[in-house]
Amino acid sequence: MTLAKTILLVEDNPDDETLTLRALRKNDITNQVVVAHDGVEALDYLHGTGPHADRDTSFQPQLMLLDLQLPRIDGMEVLRRIRAHELTKHLPTVVLTSSKEDEDVMRSYSLGANAFVRKPVDFGEFLEAVKCLGLFWLVLNEAPAGHRRGP
Repeated sequence: MTLAKTILLVEDNPDDETLTLRALRKNDITNQVVVAHDGVEALDYLHGTGPHADRDTSFQPQLMLLDLQLPRIDGMEVLRRIRAHELTKHLPTVVLTSSKEDEDVMRSYSLGANAFVRKPVDFGEFLEAVKCLGLFWLVLNEAPAGHRRGP
């Protein structure tokens, strides 16, 4: 059985969600994308709780793209919780946000973000950013030994 490299996109803005999904397709990134619209949905998916209680959590996404401004539980808290949990502490997480606050950059890295990318306003720049993210995190980056990546 071949395992796909799933991407978990955590984004509450429908326009940004559409833009990100379009950029992935335009760059021939055909991985399954699971979308969570807030921090609670993201954590439920990752930890196999709530509506995802039947999900096999031994398979985790290859990459999480995480917005910071989220309802219910914000991106910083999601980041803190995934790094504190044995199941998700090594999950590659790229903060993908429109925040221009230097404090958000510093805090994201201090909470364990692997990268911080500001969403470019220009679609061409955004396409290039997504292409680079896909190449590195989905093709070149290797998961820690024994860590299974999702279906």
